[in-house]
Amino acid sequence: MQPPPDETRRDAAEDVQWSRPECQLWTGTLLLGTCLLYCARVSMPICAVSMSQDFGWNKKEAGLVLSSFFWGYCLTQVVGGHLGDRIGGEKVILLSASAWGFITAATPLLAHLGSAHLAFMTFSRILTGLLQGVYFPALTSLLSQKVRESERAFTYSTVGAGSQFGTLLTGAAGSLLLDWCGWQSVFYFSGGLTLLWVWYVYRCLLSEKDLLLALGVLAQGLRVTRHTKVPWRRLFWKSSVWAGSSTWCPGWWPFLLVCSAGFSLTVSSVRVTGPLPCGSSCSGISVNIQDLAPSCAGFLFGVANTAGALAGVVGVCLGGYLIETTGSWTSVFNLVAAISSLGLCTFLVFGKAQRVDLSPIHEDL
Repeated sequence: MQPPPDETRRDAAEDVQWSRPECQLWTGTLLLGTCLLYCARVSMPICAVSMSQDFGWNKKEAGLVLSSFFWGYCLTQVVGGHLGDRIGGEKVILLSASAWGFITAATPLLAHLGSAHLAFMTFSRILTGLLQGVYFPALTSLLSQKVRESERAFTYSTVGAGSQFGTLLTGAAGSLLLDWCGWQSVFYFSGGLTLLWVWYVYRCLLSEKDLLLALGVLAQGLRVTRHTKVPWRRLFWKSSVWAGSSTWCPGWWPFLLVCSAGFSLTVSSVRVTGPLPCGSSCSGISVNIQDLAPSCAGFLFGVANTAGALAGVVGVCLGGYLIETTGSWTSVFNLVAAISSLGLCTFLVFGKAQRVDLSPIHEDL
């Protein structure tokens, strides 16, 4: 008598999970990777004031450059999660990090290619957003497949803490670099560290054969046999999936609004210390998605994070309107608090941690 398909999938998943030493090594590495992700992400906001002075940007043009990151960031969430589920999250992370690290380090050169520096900077930020958009969905896919269920919350919250560390590190070190060496040094610093991290992961943690295989799969149009199908109809019929996704909607509004307004991150990074306890969501809502669908966690996380990023884009226009109308930031944060409370209530009523991807009948994505 053959075991049920669900039990077979569980046994296969346990065979590929990391041992404890491997998990500890990868946790530290991914913590640093997340830190560097945010170092590269906030380099432009830190340098916005100095660059505006050098290139003669007004506040509207500076806001255009800063907010353009999220135009690309919205578009690759689902793609990144789907790629992570199919070829391995660690490979997606490595390939994207190598690209965004190079673009970040090359930003000062792009800014001086010609007179159209505003167009070049906007394009580079969109491209950086596209590349960084795959990181967290691929990370979620990786941890859901490689980390034991009992350790996922701790591992994910530890890795997710890199976002706060990266913002604070770049806010502090970037301010010093701005004063000592100019705004170009901030991009060299964050981009160079990212490329060093990529080199370490490639040399010490990934085999060249696996990486070349992943590149071959991408070149052939993702014709692979592993994880080629996602039970998307089954997923979206579950109220727990919608409840988990709804909690992400207000997540990007404050950060995106600050960036689009053209503030220097030397100010906003100090204010980051206020909401640091909110990072506990990394051990709650983020891990819940892995509990719901470990076999396609990257795809599901991409959907949820897309909702959050799109809400952030809408928040720029709506927040700007509220500020002009009321003359105060209070109305913006009151709106975010109200939507967050609605998301909390929705999750408390409909949210669950029961797996929803165990049906043997999978529909094509």
